[in-house]
Amino acid sequence: MTDVKGKWTFITGASRGLGYLTAEFMAKRGCNLILHSRNKEHTQKAAEQLKATGVEVHCVSAELSDLDAVKNMLHEIDSLGKQIDIVMNNAGLQIAYRNNYLETPVEDFTVSYAVNTIAPILICYHFLPKMIKAGFGRIINTTSGISLDPQQAGYSASKAALDKLTIDLGSKVEGTNVTINLADPGWCRTDLGGPQAPNAPESVIPGITLGAFLDDKKSGRIIPAQMFSGMTLEEAVQKAGTEIVSPYSKGC
Repeated sequence: MTDVKGKWTFITGASRGLGYLTAEFMAKRGCNLILHSRNKEHTQKAAEQLKATGVEVHCVSAELSDLDAVKNMLHEIDSLGKQIDIVMNNAGLQIAYRNNYLETPVEDFTVSYAVNTIAPILICYHFLPKMIKAGFGRIINTTSGISLDPQQAGYSASKAALDKLTIDLGSKVEGTNVTINLADPGWCRTDLGGPQAPNAPESVIPGITLGAFLDDKKSGRIIPAQMFSGMTLEEAVQKAGTEIVSPYSKGC
């Protein structure tokens, strides 16, 4: 199992919900953090709470639908002079639920793809070469299990595109100490998931973080967080290592 103590993790959408829970979990294991939100003020309280665990914390901001803002944020992170070891693309946008799904506006797709597909992939493209050069890196892209629901076409299609891009990228680092995987948190009672969701936000821990701790050099996997709810990290790592297979072993 990978020891993350002293490593630097960049988490998008870290001011609340699953992003904050992820940041808290990593901080408790000694991981230094760079927290993203749309406004730095949103992460200040989280940063102070997490600093109390004894780790370093920096805050950055960007509206992920503004791709120039994303690029500026990445330059700001570079200026900190830290080697980013782990990236967790947690932030996502569910733009609308369209009962009249045959009238879904084009903007549902353009905005969803910008936030849920293009921004995280730009982040991957930025940090992946640095990880390869350093000989270590972990990227986790948050996906969704939504299917057969055209009412959420913009969201589900943008996540499917992220899956495809992640798996394709992963094929280039498979077998190395740089891995890129997907995490599916399931339907949780967050601002995005709504109050009717069956799963408490806390149920994603430790599953949503497993891609950071697995040391088997495998990429391209979709790790369903709910499969590991209630387990210790050690139990979850062992289970994931034996039960979540790489897509490349199937000839994909």
